Amino acid sequence: MIVGALALAGVAVAMAQGPAPAAGVQKVRFGGDRNETRIVIDLDRAASGKLLADGATDRRVVIGLPNVTVAGDLQGAGQGLVERWAIDEAAGGARLRLDLKANAEVRRRFLLPPGDGASAYRYVIDLKSTDAPGAQAPALRPTLVSAPVKASALRLKKVIVIDAGHGGKDPGSSGANTAEKDVTLAAAKALKARLEKSGRYTVVMTRQSDTFVPLEARVQVARRADADLFISLHADSGPDAATRGASVYTLSEKGTERVARVLEKDDWLMKANLPGRDRAVSQILLDLSQRATKNRSAAFAETLLQSVGEETVLLRRSHRDAGFIVLLAPDIPAVLLEMGFITNVDDEQLLKSSAGRGRLMDAVANSIESYFAAQTRIAAR
Repeated sequence: MIVGALALAGVAVAMAQGPAPAAGVQKVRFGGDRNETRIVIDLDRAASGKLLADGATDRRVVIGLPNVTVAGDLQGAGQGLVERWAIDEAAGGARLRLDLKANAEVRRRFLLPPGDGASAYRYVIDLKSTDAPGAQAPALRPTLVSAPVKASALRLKKVIVIDAGHGGKDPGSSGANTAEKDVTLAAAKALKARLEKSGRYTVVMTRQSDTFVPLEARVQVARRADADLFISLHADSGPDAATRGASVYTLSEKGTERVARVLEKDDWLMKANLPGRDRAVSQILLDLSQRATKNRSAAFAETLLQSVGEETVLLRRSHRDAGFIVLLAPDIPAVLLEMGFITNVDDEQLLKSSAGRGRLMDAVANSIESYFAAQTRIAAR
């Protein structure tokens, strides 16, 4: 990532005094043509970015903007190499997506401080066509795109990662006639179909068959997909066959500490998502991201329980916390849903039944709809 040393030094000083205020997006400007295009994001504070997808395979460039706020989902038509663009909320910040008209590469990204008549910080992204090497482009003159358009037909899909618990050599818990790994996969497929039917989501599954996927790999799937939400599906078990009911887990405080310990040994969770290599800066950015992510996870958990509670029994203490590995991604809201007790005859029957699973997954899908609708309302205030 190209970012000025002065900007990083300023961030480090601010963090030593406390959490840095989030930067706000003021406007987006475009300039150039089909050979070279410049995108300028005007911000009220300094910010950094991370290239999450370079568009090489699908002509979609995605840039994460940690600790940046956006007033609702902003989007509109592009210019030059950019067909359309959108900035929406992502855990711990915002995310810019650029749909390209032609093959292109990100040549450079940098932050300009206020100056030369500009009162805003400017995060600059330069694109260059890879279809016409050597072509000369006129000087870039960024011009203000008409005021960003809120939620329209151009709205980009949210990315949901569904994790079917267990699989392959790991069967999970067992009921009278059912293995946990089978009901979680069936439920995951039902939820995927329900979400995709709406046309509002891109759905990624950590497994689509009876295969074993390591826990760490499930988190990596979500991070590579740049997920907006991660939901892991499981079926509970217990020694008392009378115990039944669904529950939802979110990351505990000890789990938060576990993230730091994992990152101490290996950065597989973040993989260069934090700017620079300054340890203090990276740790504070991690803390900020985790705090925002935990809040969003908790908000979704409550919405999920309300919806699921209309279709099945809930445990008396239905919102729980734990340090499960699948909940560890510090920048993706995540929950683990125990759909019921596979060791209880009524819950097992619900989970074995295609109709019962369908109703339950409809409730989960409804909670996802409600969650994102609420997030949009909050951001637009």
